[in-house]
Formats: sequence, C-alpha cells, structure tokens
Amino acid sequence: MTLIIIFLMFINESATKKLCPLRATIDVLEGEYFYLCYLQSMQEHFQEDAYTINWYKENAGHQQLIKETQRIVPQMNLLEFWPVELSDSGNYSVTHSNGKHNFTVQNWTLNVLERNKSSCFNKNHLTTELKNAGTGHSLKCSDLSVNDNDNITWYKDCKNYENETERELDFTTLTVEHSGIYTCKILIGHEGKIYQSTNTIKLVVEEDAAEDVPLEIVGRDEEIETEKGKEEVLNCTGFLGYYMREDANLYWLINQEFPQKCSVFPEDKPSICEEELEPLHLGNKFYVTRLLRIRKVTDENMHHNFTCMLQADERTQIKIVKLKKGNTRDLPSHAFTAGIVLAVLFPCVAVAVVAVCVMFRVDLVLFYRNICRRDDTAEDGKEYDAFVSYLKDCVSPTEEERDFALKILPMVLEENFGYKLCIFERDVSPGGAVVDDIHSFIDKSRRLIIILSQNYISDRAIYELGSGLHKALVERKTKIILIEYMPISDYNLLPESLSLLPSKRVVKWKKDKSLPVNSRFWKNLRYLMPAKPININTKGHYNNHDLGSEGARPRTEDNHSNAVI
Repeated sequence: MTLIIIFLMFINESATKKLCPLRATIDVLEGEYFYLCYLQSMQEHFQEDAYTINWYKENAGHQQLIKETQRIVPQMNLLEFWPVELSDSGNYSVTHSNGKHNFTVQNWTLNVLERNKSSCFNKNHLTTELKNAGTGHSLKCSDLSVNDNDNITWYKDCKNYENETERELDFTTLTVEHSGIYTCKILIGHEGKIYQSTNTIKLVVEEDAAEDVPLEIVGRDEEIETEKGKEEVLNCTGFLGYYMREDANLYWLINQEFPQKCSVFPEDKPSICEEELEPLHLGNKFYVTRLLRIRKVTDENMHHNFTCMLQADERTQIKIVKLKKGNTRDLPSHAFTAGIVLAVLFPCVAVAVVAVCVMFRVDLVLFYRNICRRDDTAEDGKEYDAFVSYLKDCVSPTEEERDFALKILPMVLEENFGYKLCIFERDVSPGGAVVDDIHSFIDKSRRLIIILSQNYISDRAIYELGSGLHKALVERKTKIILIEYMPISDYNLLPESLSLLPSKRVVKWKKDKSLPVNSRFWKNLRYLMPAKPININTKGHYNNHDLGSEGARPRTEDNHSNAVI
C-alpha cells in the first residue's frame, strides 16, 4: 500500500511540474475550469503531517482563508475553480503552517476576463505565433484537463476546423492560407456536469521568399594585426536564410587550396586546419560557421590570402582575410622624452591622448587583464560569475529573446571565455520555492545580467530585477549588467531605482552586428564581467587552467513547455 501511495505521489508531482504556472499574473476566461497550483517537492509529500496548507484571497487589504465550496475546491497544492467567475479576480497566495510559523509559498494575481458573447474567444486572451511559410509547425492545446480522454475540438476563426480532435494541430508545410485564429476547446466532465477550458492562438504565416534570400557572409574583408609565433583563429560565419540549406557549402581556401580538417588527437595537429562548428538557429534565421586555426603564425602566412567562400546553387559569397605584422617594438627613450615635451608644450596633444584612451578604454582594460592575468574571482566565495534574468513566461511574437538567453549568451561567455553562468531555467532543479531560489542564486553570483525588452516588464522576471536592484543599491553585494535586447519605449514602467545605476553598465544588442565574438557588444560585456585569466584551447573556447576550473559547461537543450495557462 505504501508503494502505491508513493507511486501516486510521483504521478501528481510530474503533472504539477508540467502544469503549474510560474507567472505572477494569469489571465483566464470566465465560465471555464481553471486551477492554481505550485510546485510541490517530494520532501513536502513525506512531511505533510508536519504542516498544513492554506489558500488565501486578498479581500479589502486582508488575507481571507478560502474554504471549500461546491465551486471552489482547495486541496493540497491545487486550488480548483468549477468554473471560474468574474468575482474570482484578485490576489491569491498559498501558505504552509506548522502551528507556530506561517510562510508564503507563492503569490498570484488572477484576472478573470469577460467572455465575448458574439465570438468564441476574447481578443485579450490569445497568444500570437509568427511563422514563415514553407516550414512545419504544431499548435498545442492547453494542458488544463483532468483526463487524457477529454473531448477536444479545434476551431479556426470560430468555425470547426477539419474535425480535428488531437491535442496538437500539426502542419507539415505552412502557407499564408493557414493564417488565422485557432481555438482549442477541451470538455471536462465533473460530478455529472460538463465544463470547458479553451486556448486561443493567433497564427500569422508570412510569405517567406527563402529561396530568394541572398546568402551572405557576416562581416567584410579584413586585415588582422598579429606577430610571428602567435596563434590566430579566423572566423567566417555565413547566413543561410530562413531554413537550413542542405546544398550550402562554407569553406576556407589558402591560395586556392583546401586546408586540412582539425583533429582531436594531439599527435596529429596540422599547422593550419579548418574546424566546423554546429549550425546556429537564431530566431527564424540559420547560420553556419567555419574556423581557420593557425597554430603558429609564420612569415609565409603574412603573404597568403585566406579566403572564405559560401556557395549554394549558383550563388557565391567571398570574404578575404589577410594577416599583417603589428608594431610590437618598444618605444625608444628619445621618442618617449620628445612625446612628454610635446605633451607639456601642447596641451591639445594631451587632451587628444586622453580622449583616445577614453574611447578605447574597454580594449585597453581587456588587454591589461590578459597581460597581467588579473583574477577578481579568486577566493571570493561566489559560485557563479553571473545570474541571467530574462523573459520567461510571457508569450513573445518570436523565440529570439529566449534563444539569446539560453543559447547565444552561454555559448559565447561560457564556451569562449570560460565564465560560469547561472540560468534559472537551465541550472535550477524544479521543486523548490522560486522566491528563495532566486535570492540564493543571486547571492552566489558576482554579477546580475538582466536582458531587458518591452515584454520583460510584465513577466515574473521583474521580481529578479527588483531583488538585484536591492542587492546592488542597498546591500552593495552584486553588480548589475543591463542588456537592452530590444528597444524599450516606456522606461516609466520599470523601477525608479533603475535610474540610479550608471549608464555605462548598459549594453545594447544590435542583432547581426553584435553576433561575431570579437564585436563591440561582447567586448563591452566582458569589460563589465569580473576579470578572469583565460587561455584559448583547441576547441575554440577558453579554459581557466590557472584556477583549475572545469571550463565551459556544455549547453543543455531547452525543454521549455509551450503550454499556455
């Protein structure tokens, strides 16, 4: 019997993790079945006799205990509405009590929207998915159901859609004609009555002239200053369009000859070799990258043209990279003396020098850190270099922002520069108290990276911003780095204390211009990150050999659920 109870607990745990909303504000239609729930850990299951769970609704500024009625049923970590009504709008919370102490587990604001009598949906209760024609896609029905065999019906523009009854509506190939407003309705039986739960998605399919999109290489021809004996890695990234082109070829040529492929075996290391990186899917754009690794620069390399070519069908794009000797000689003493005299005699020269130093302070600081191998992370008791706060649960027209936070940012900072990031969705095990976890992991981080966008201000991540501002301005424990991923039209919706942060701690993402690893965006971001000694390795990213760190952690796949509650 005990084994059966434990098994049922695991089933309930699995379902709760899938369904429980993390958003602080939730919209739901009147007259529909709905429930609030929180992530209940296994420790809570086995200690359920040690405390009681109470649900509250705020009434006239006071917390009022919710008692079970025929329509509203509180049970353990669930608060069910059979169905939800307009009067249910308000602030809700759930607490644990052991008879002596009460503590709040989670808070929500529930907005019950009035049903449109002339339509099958309310325009304020729909999500938007923007897709390109020619690609496959699935629309997912709401998971707010009780049984797997609940009756499901799909509607397009409020008309029954092809008698579809599956939880996912699959499109093998999208066309512009598929654009429309899709509503999924689930019928749920309960105590002899039938209730419903609906999910409405606006699908916008744009005509994608992918075959007519010109392939191009990111960046222009360039000359790189280097010196004899130094290792150089030449980067070439090609834009393939809005789908993965199987016929596209990106490769390097050295004086019209193909270089060898880089090998993982240490005994087989050619002096120049080509390394292929995994294709990158950023939003609805596809990129492919090839690295040309020069182990030790020689005089002969200075006279070569390193050519990157991108070919598909009959189209060809070329980028030429040349190496040239940099001026590495020490400044003669007489020239130094003459410079000092000129600086004294002509103040304008000194002003110009200062202006140049200010303009290139980021490059100078990074150069200084690299030469002196400065380390700000040793023995400071911190586990992470930065905690990343970004838009999580609010539905955005595209997935670019989440891709940036979960793929681009860790790929560059962790794999290329050896930093260790804490990304809540990736690194924090589910089941804990979200508020406590956020406080704990921000405390363990040397920086708080906040990826700001227009939608960020309405997401639960705004709590992470408030916590970070308190630690930065009051406790002075954490420094904040703001990444303006998308322009924000109204800063008045953000906390006023944000204006107290210095403007130099704001870094702006400029899409394709910021994508290369050596772009100004990544230099400014590294300048604001803690100094850390790094060395380049054979995989194209950096490891902290001096500190004995484990190096960049592999990226994990995003298992984010698209269920809309």
